[in-house]
Order: sequence, then C-alpha cells, then structure tokens
Amino acid sequence: MFDVTVVLLDDGLSSTAIMPVEIFHCAGALWNALHGRPAEPAFRVTTASLDGGPVRSPYGLDLQPAKAMADVEHSDIVIVPTSGLQWNAKLLENSVLPPWLKAQYEAGAYVAGTCMGAAYLAEAGLLDGRTGTTHWAISGQFAARYPRVNWRPDLFVTEDSRVLCSGGVYAAIDVSLYLVEKLCGHEVAVQCAKALLLPMPRTHQSGYAMLPLSPPHGDEKIRAAEAYLQVAYRDDVSTETLAGQANLGARTFARRFKAATGRHPAAYLQAVRIETAKAMIERDSDPIQAVSSAVGYDDVAFFRGLFKRSTGMTPAEYRAHFGPMSVRRAHEAERP
Repeated sequence: MFDVTVVLLDDGLSSTAIMPVEIFHCAGALWNALHGRPAEPAFRVTTASLDGGPVRSPYGLDLQPAKAMADVEHSDIVIVPTSGLQWNAKLLENSVLPPWLKAQYEAGAYVAGTCMGAAYLAEAGLLDGRTGTTHWAISGQFAARYPRVNWRPDLFVTEDSRVLCSGGVYAAIDVSLYLVEKLCGHEVAVQCAKALLLPMPRTHQSGYAMLPLSPPHGDEKIRAAEAYLQVAYRDDVSTETLAGQANLGARTFARRFKAATGRHPAAYLQAVRIETAKAMIERDSDPIQAVSSAVGYDDVAFFRGLFKRSTGMTPAEYRAHFGPMSVRRAHEAERP
C-alpha cells in the first residue's frame, strides 16, 4: 500500500483536499465493495495541517486533520491543495510548508500541487528547471516570480521527476486519478473512476502529448530528445537524427535512451503518438482517419490495431467512453 498525506490549509477550496482524500481512499476498495468482493485498498490516506489544528474555509466549512505535518512519519504521495487567491500572503503565512515538502520529496515522495498549491512546490525549489502548471488566471504571476519553471497553463496535469501540478479545482480529481493509474495501473484507475462516476483524468488541453513517458532520470541529452519527440511526433524521426542532435553515436544514443526511459526511441515515439491520439479523441469529434493522420499514421487500420493494443479499446470505443458529451450522445443514438 502507498501512504498518502493530504495537507489541509486555511482559506482554500476544500474540494482540492477532499477529492484527493476520497479518490485515494476508494481506489481498489469501492469498486470491489460494489461488486461484493473483498476490498483491496491501494492507499493509506491521512490528513495533516501545519500544527495539527483545524483549518478554516472561506465559506464556513472547517476541517479537522488527523495530525500535524511534523507527525507524518512517511509519505509516498503528498497532495498540496489551493489556499486562497492572496497567494503571496499565504506563502508567508505557511512558510513552514515548502521546506517540509522538500524533505518529503528528498525522502522519495511524489509531491503534487493543485491550482495555487503549485506555488508551494515552486517556493521549495522543486519546480526549478522542471515543467509545472497552475490555474490560467495566476500563471503570469507565477511565471514572473518563478522564472526557472517551465509553466504550461495549457495543461491540466504535469509531472516532472515526481513533482506534479494540476490546474484548477477540478484538476485535483485529474491529478489524483493520474497517480492512481501511474502507481496501480489502468484497470484500478478506471474502476475507481467508474465507481465514483468520474471521467478518467484529463491531462492536456491541446492535441499533443506532454505525459511523462519515462521514469525520472538525470540524462539531460535524453531529456532533450524526449522533449523533441513530444513536439515532432508527426514526423518519422530516426534514431540517427536524435543521436545527431545529441552529438552522440547512434548506438550510444540508443543505449542511453533505453537506459533512461525504459523504451527504444521508436517505441517512445509510438507511445507519444498514442497518447496524443487519446487526447484528440477525448477532446474533439474529428474522424478517426483524421486523428490517425494527425499523429503520423496514414494507414488507419494499422493505427486502430496499435491503439487497441495500447489501450484495450478501439478508437471508437475509447471515444464512446471518454469523448465529448455531444459525441458520446451521438454514438449512443446510433446504436441499434
């Protein structure tokens, strides 16, 4: 089981803390209970405030944590909720939080900031040189204060070396389900989402993939190659091209790429294309042929087979489950 600590802060929107608590609590358990099977909970969830005392919300709902942050012995995941619009003042008020987060991260935890909560990760230095996101309305302010962060307000969820961010209130659900899927697998995440009548996590708003397709690693040349593939996924990018950009021999590059990412370059490109196609299907109503071409596959039959091997569903089935509401309704109306 994974240990999850959800931090409670004054003056934030309670749902950015409560929804993660409920999702992690239900993962592996609620679906089984609904089907009369023994629960197999995947996470132990606790809540903590700065001093162990209750926290107030701006609308009269106070929350009592289980413990103080100092009493948290171990966390595999730490979730930081939003804590109000006056984020500069809140950083001062909650100044003990960033060093605590840094210590949790250095002990091996995934650390996730929801909405304005990303400021605490940036203040701790965890986002320096990494990609993050936050609510679009404050992204400019964050970019000015934390220029070393690659802010991507167009994304719902980002992950970079165990540091995660999500933009907006609802994205607390996205990042929680994202972590369930990452740590427990797709089946457990889908079961959790279905049991709670939630959609699977939205990861990005545009039609290209920025998902972490590899474990955290420190090979900067390979990180640069990954970033290039996430932009140039439509092209047939060869290992030789990537190796040349990295000033490495093709064999050396391929060996380092596999060691860092767990995939060969061609397999990585394929994974990027599939994740991009999933995002397009979730967002738009474009024909599957157009999706296939957009991600670099002119042979739509080959694309359909590849997509099903990757997701367990055909593109049409995936759209019926996760596409826009208008498209899902049209699909249902076409059924006999």
